[in-house]
Amino acid sequence: MVGMNILPHTADPDGDPRPQAPEPPGPDDCCHSGCAYCVDDLYQEALDRYREQLKAWLARHPDQA
Repeated sequence: MVGMNILPHTADPDGDPRPQAPEPPGPDDCCHSGCAYCVDDLYQEALDRYREQLKAWLARHPDQA
C-alpha cells in the first residue's frame, strides 16, 4: 500500500532496535471516498502501535529518552 511503509529499524548493538515511526500517507493516497479502510485510518493505527512500541522501548532504554 502506498504511503504505509514502515521504515527499517535503526541498528542497535544489543539487538533491541529503536522503533521507527511509520511513513505518513502522501497527499494523493486518500481518495476521499469514505473507504472502510482509509489510508489515513491505517496510518493512525500504525502511529498508535509505534507510540506504544516506542514507549516500551524507552522503558527498556531510559538512557535514550
